[in-house]
Amino acid sequence: MTEHDQTQTVASDIRHVLVVAGGIDEWFALDRERWDHRVASLGHVADRHGIAWVTLRPYHSGGEPVGEGPPVRTASVGAASVLIDPVADGRERFAASMRRLDGEPINEATVAAVLYEPADSEPDLVVVIGPSDRLPPSLVWELAYAELVFIESSWSELSGADLELAIAEFARRRRRFGGLDA
Repeated sequence: MTEHDQTQTVASDIRHVLVVAGGIDEWFALDRERWDHRVASLGHVADRHGIAWVTLRPYHSGGEPVGEGPPVRTASVGAASVLIDPVADGRERFAASMRRLDGEPINEATVAAVLYEPADSEPDLVVVIGPSDRLPPSLVWELAYAELVFIESSWSELSGADLELAIAEFARRRRRFGGLDA
C-alpha cells in the first residue's frame, strides 16, 4: 500500500476537521475573493478525502476587527461543507451552547450537537496553524478525543496544502481516544 493509499484509507475515518488559525482581526482583513479561495481550497481537499465537514475558527480574538469579515457561515464544496465559526473563545461558545439547550437533557451528545451544529459530529482532527507549545483558547471541548496536528504556517498562507499535510500526519498515527498504550 502506498503512502497515498494509506492517507486515503485513514482520511475516510475522518468525518470532521477543525482548523484553528489567525486572529479575528486577520479574519476581517481578508477580502471576499481570498475568503472564497480559502474556503474552496480547503473544501476541495476535504471533498477529495471524503471528509464531510471542515470548520474554520480563529486562534485568538486578536485586535479590533476592521473590514467585512467572513463572507459566509457555511459553504458547500462538492460533498464537503466548510463552516466559518468566528468565535475564538471556547468558554464563550460553550456557555452559549448551554443556553441553547434550554430544557433539553444535558449530556455529552446534546452538548456536542449544539456546539458543532450544523455539523453532525465532533472533530476527529484539529489542525492548529501556529506553534505547538501553546493551545488556542477556542479548544475547550475538542481536546478530549480529537487528534491535534500543528502546522507551522500563518493565517495569510493557509491553504488546502496545509490540510493535506495534516491528513497525512493523521494517517501516520494510531488513535487511542484518550487511552494509554499498555
